[in-house]
Amino acid sequence: MSGLRMAYVGLAVWGAVHPMFWFVTYMRETGSGLSGLIDAWYVNASTTGLTWDLTIAALTLTLWILAETTVRRNWLALIAIPATFCIGVSCGLPLYLFLRTRPVT
Repeated sequence: MSGLRMAYVGLAVWGAVHPMFWFVTYMRETGSGLSGLIDAWYVNASTTGLTWDLTIAALTLTLWILAETTVRRNWLALIAIPATFCIGVSCGLPLYLFLRTRPVT
């Protein structure tokens, strides 16, 4: 595996674990669960802006994944879409780049 692919997979793992640590920490501290976490995303203009920024990035990444997957026929790369929406762009983007750069046979 190339150094670039190892960097992508490392970033995907980091992008899954690190944000999730903070989400779980917040939900434990407040006892509010997932609905409380989602409410916190809209608590002020700053967090609302960041939420929309990440939502637009996730939608753009999804469109890119769908467009390239249909051309390249790299169906495994579609797994990056649920990773993006269930974990985050910080996991979905490097995961897609990792899957996209695999040798195609």
